[in-house]
Amino acid sequence: MIWDFILRLFVAGILGAIIGLDREYRAKEAGYRTHFLVSLGSALIMIVSQYGFQQIIQENSVTLDPSRVAAQVVSGIGFIGAGTIIIQKQFVRGLTTAAGIWATAGIGLACGAGMYGISTAATILTLIGLEVLSFIFKSVGMKSSLIVFSTTDKDIIKKIISVFNHHGYLLTSYELKKLSHTESNTYSISIVVKAKKYSDASPVILFAEAFPEITIERIE
Repeated sequence: MIWDFILRLFVAGILGAIIGLDREYRAKEAGYRTHFLVSLGSALIMIVSQYGFQQIIQENSVTLDPSRVAAQVVSGIGFIGAGTIIIQKQFVRGLTTAAGIWATAGIGLACGAGMYGISTAATILTLIGLEVLSFIFKSVGMKSSLIVFSTTDKDIIKKIISVFNHHGYLLTSYELKKLSHTESNTYSISIVVKAKKYSDASPVILFAEAFPEITIERIE
């Protein structure tokens, strides 16, 4: 059965890489290599779980559940998924990539079990969830952006709120720090803005156009 096992590993790696290419195209933390290895490793663990203890099972005094090894993939993959999630200020990023890795692990397990049809269907549905649904529901949902800038105008937050509200954006939080204590004080301000994912103009572009007098330090 060695060639059958190799075929399972090959199919699992290819399907995982396909999902990873989508994440790579979106410039996410986990790309095709990560998804390839997750799917391939999951398939290998499933094969070991199913067939790696055949000699032990033949012993009369030994009983075991062959699914227990593969079941640990479901919980163990959470460590990799957690590594792709970034929590900063008031927004969280990387959840979709983490969910994609989790789904990729399931696809790898299915390939390791020889379930080529269901693993291929799961890959197609995963890609639909990542790309097609984003296109269909592009007007639904909002994306958070972090903008860090410096200015000498302490009251600029009021102007920012007015401009963003006028364009339908939402300022969810801000943080102000004084950088100098001279006659002309300089302030570092961090703001988190929510906007529609596919709006005509990004809040960053709007911010730069509406407030040319400030110095933008960081954008995420």
